[in-house]
Amino acid sequence: MTAPDSHRPRTFGVEEELLLVDPVSGTPQAVSGAVIQYAREHGDGLPGSGRKPMETELQREQLETGTRPTTSLDDLADQVRGTRLAAARAAGGVGAAIAALATSPMAVRPSLTPSARYRLMAAAYGRTADEQLTCGCHVHVHVSSPDEGVAVLDRIRPWLPPLLALSGNSPYWQGIDTGYDSWRHEAWGRWPSSGPTEPFGSAKAYRAAVAALLRTGALLDEGMIYFDARLSRNYPTVEIRVSDVCLNAGDTVLMAALVRALVDSAALDWREGRPPDPVRADLLRLAMWRAARSGLRDELVHPVTHEAAPARRVVDALFAHLSPALERNGDRETAGRLLEALLERGNGAGLQRAAHHRSRDVRGVVAEAIDRTVGS
Repeated sequence: MTAPDSHRPRTFGVEEELLLVDPVSGTPQAVSGAVIQYAREHGDGLPGSGRKPMETELQREQLETGTRPTTSLDDLADQVRGTRLAAARAAGGVGAAIAALATSPMAVRPSLTPSARYRLMAAAYGRTADEQLTCGCHVHVHVSSPDEGVAVLDRIRPWLPPLLALSGNSPYWQGIDTGYDSWRHEAWGRWPSSGPTEPFGSAKAYRAAVAALLRTGALLDEGMIYFDARLSRNYPTVEIRVSDVCLNAGDTVLMAALVRALVDSAALDWREGRPPDPVRADLLRLAMWRAARSGLRDELVHPVTHEAAPARRVVDALFAHLSPALERNGDRETAGRLLEALLERGNGAGLQRAAHHRSRDVRGVVAEAIDRTVGS
């Protein structure tokens, strides 16, 4: 096993799913096709502009944006804010707005994007697909080989629930407060392949596990391998998929920094012969549920002891675990500052509930989210 250059950080990037909403009523708008067409005609989000194209998602009320691979956290931050601004301009061009909300606070009946694959998904999964209007943040981090990637997947498993707690940004569903910080996680969990996995041990074993899932006929294709973290099908990366889309752009940058450091730490453990924690997937599922339920408001499951612990103690353990890798990447100061800012003001779910308290209306939640999406 060859170690990567310790002085060169891994490349990474993020994909963000955003809601398209009416800027006055806050109701989700089924206009993704029109937004992308506007962006093409006006030069935003095209390959020539240096950014990944805006893309459609399962529902027409959402839009996906992405960043280029980069080694620089500052560059990633500029790209995240730039792609949000580009998406906001394109949405504004067709009379809509973007909101970085992981579920819609307003009642909505989503409209399926009319592609052949999505039609097959709607037919196969019924109400799960019909109601699936959720927006996540996916972080891609470069790995040197599939074996390194699987070694990383095996070793990051217990550290993923705190990322969900930090990013929780979906308390509302169909106009009501669910009591969860991440209802997106609960809705997403209806897909048959979602959630944590057992350790795989090798890339060969990972591929065999994926093949076995596909042979059941319960999944349409490999694109529906919805593990909390997986090998990318298209890039030499691991893709960590647990986070809600973050209301504040700075929180997205924080998630990316933490995830890259998590990958670095896991890869180092693998190279130095330290085995993964054998914690069972069913216990990790409970840890993810706890993070989705209460976010930072209550106890979480500690990634080392696997017992209940105050959320702040768990977050401190996460940051301590990642500090050496953050330092090597030159990210520790920025990540520490962003983390303290998040802990002081609360995650997106807390901000949404505060907005609802001020306005007494979920429309006020969306209005504030529109402002924060491009202003944070």
